Amino acid sequence: MKEQKLRFALFGNEYQSHKSAGLRALLDCLESHNSEVLVDSTYAAFLHKLLPELKGKHTEFDGDDFDADFVISIGGDGTLLKAASRVGTKQTPIIGVNMGRLGFLADVIPTEVEKVIDSIYKGHYTTEPHTAIQIDTDDEQLTVCPFALNDIAVLKRDNASMISIKTTVDDDYLVTYQADGLIVSTPTGSTAYSLSNGGPIIVPQCGNLCLTPVAPHSLNIRPIVISDSSTVTLQVASRSHNFLVAVDGRSQKLRDTTTVRISKAPYVVRIVKRAGQHYFATLRDKMMWGMDQRS
Repeated sequence: MKEQKLRFALFGNEYQSHKSAGLRALLDCLESHNSEVLVDSTYAAFLHKLLPELKGKHTEFDGDDFDADFVISIGGDGTLLKAASRVGTKQTPIIGVNMGRLGFLADVIPTEVEKVIDSIYKGHYTTEPHTAIQIDTDDEQLTVCPFALNDIAVLKRDNASMISIKTTVDDDYLVTYQADGLIVSTPTGSTAYSLSNGGPIIVPQCGNLCLTPVAPHSLNIRPIVISDSSTVTLQVASRSHNFLVAVDGRSQKLRDTTTVRISKAPYVVRIVKRAGQHYFATLRDKMMWGMDQRS
């Protein structure tokens, strides 16, 4: 039976020129399956400089102007987050190839690429839905992408003193944080910035969000987990009269007269998982979770 022809859209990190062997292996594997390959124009410029023989062999695209069966993110977790923001409402399944260090989300190592692509063509994979969140402001227009897979944070700027963050959940007043910032994270983002500030690990698909303060100025303030159907409203007061909002690390300065609302996005991010791949095993292997240092 003739193999189905699939379209793959490639996004990548342009600062990993030492990974050319892994890139060559990936592209050779796609070519062996007669796949149609689309490449993000920014990444294509890097790719053609690194591997000049590829110039003209693939279709290039800008922004989110692509139509594909799968997206391949080549880099680390940060690259996958950027790719997810470009995929957006398309909900195209994302394969994360890890060319970096940790690779918690981008968990396919270069030596496994051929096996993973073969599994895709054989249908031996699953897509795991991950909740995304969105930010809305009532005073200033956002210049950054308003959707996040990991987290949205409001933070003090540079050397400014702490900020006050009046926090309401579904019109029910929660507390006013006196802190350096506040992180609203998804279960996916619970192992990222939130975790480094003392937040809990939340298993994906739990249907929760976590509010984690950054350097709170009170021992009585702890992270709190809420339903992801809730809307979180934040009103910030700052001596400098402005603050930063960071959406999966993409930051923008806002005036402290701006009210921020954070809620569940109208779509999910679908990440490809190989058959037999399990979250808790990834936690142990990548995060060394539960490791006994005495041994």
